[in-house]
Amino acid sequence: MSRKIRVIIVDDSKTGRAFIATALRRDPDIEIIGMAADPLEARDLIIKDQPDVITLDIEMPNMNGLQFLEKIMRMRPIPVVMISSLTARGAETSIEALQLGAFDCFPKPAAFSGIEAYAGLVPLVKAAAGSGAGRNSIINSVSNKSVQRKVISPEVIAIGASTGGVEALGAILPRLPSAFPPIMITQHMPPLFTASLATRLNQMCDIQVQEAEDGVPLENGHAYIAPGGTRHLHLKKIGGRLFTSLDGGEPVSGHRPSVDELFRSVAHCSGASSVGVILTGMGRDGAEGLLEMRKAGAYTLGQSAASCVVYGMPKAAMEVGAVERMVPLSSIAETLISYCKSENGGFV
Repeated sequence: MSRKIRVIIVDDSKTGRAFIATALRRDPDIEIIGMAADPLEARDLIIKDQPDVITLDIEMPNMNGLQFLEKIMRMRPIPVVMISSLTARGAETSIEALQLGAFDCFPKPAAFSGIEAYAGLVPLVKAAAGSGAGRNSIINSVSNKSVQRKVISPEVIAIGASTGGVEALGAILPRLPSAFPPIMITQHMPPLFTASLATRLNQMCDIQVQEAEDGVPLENGHAYIAPGGTRHLHLKKIGGRLFTSLDGGEPVSGHRPSVDELFRSVAHCSGASSVGVILTGMGRDGAEGLLEMRKAGAYTLGQSAASCVVYGMPKAAMEVGAVERMVPLSSIAETLISYCKSENGGFV
């Protein structure tokens, strides 16, 4: 790249700052231009040095990370990667941070973990630095086309998301009516975070949003979010009824739960009676699974480039021919409602 990514690290722990700095400095494209022990010290650095990305610990003295994040977003929006503890409280705070505009949250490794535990922070910082670039409409002709299709009342909607997905789900689910067909969601997140996400979304929505459990029959007006980190969320059909299924196995497309796994199970069980939606996120997870859904007759949507925090997963899906229509985030809920209504205006 032509210029290094300039990063400021904000963490009240000297050890934490050292680990983060060491991990980031291993990448030649990243330069640490400052470190601060609290938000008040960080504020002066940000004004003086104008970083490209900030890593910000959520829990700090003088002003907590959420309060500081709000001030950053008002003062000068800069991509912020939050560093969050893997606790129920940390998960709730992380979801709030993502809704306030944080780029993503990185789970803080245990105290005894070595430097390698911070390696996953490097691609997050690099993606955050590029999150404002290249988000012009890349394939606008597709997103502007009206797709002529027979209107059906699908039996299930499958949604996959990663970085930026919390914001995207918060823009879509609250606009869906309570009688909407059941929704299955795989959002890349660590354990505990998905339960907090489900709770927060449930408070915002007319539909019921919950973390998925194994063997639950799907119901209209319900959304089921794959638990983070341990198992894949699948759709199963038994005796003509649809059920959730949580299954073990190795990570797929680098993830567990995997969007590809969810989409493939929906393609197999529901085929043309389903809708697939791929939202903002890094990488390629979901592209091949969405293609299987489209080949099975499902209606498939992708979030448009200009409205993505990271145009990675939808772009990969578009490139393999999995996306039937690209839609701006602001129009996805209305597109789903319009498509899913039956001829009498209902959803069943």
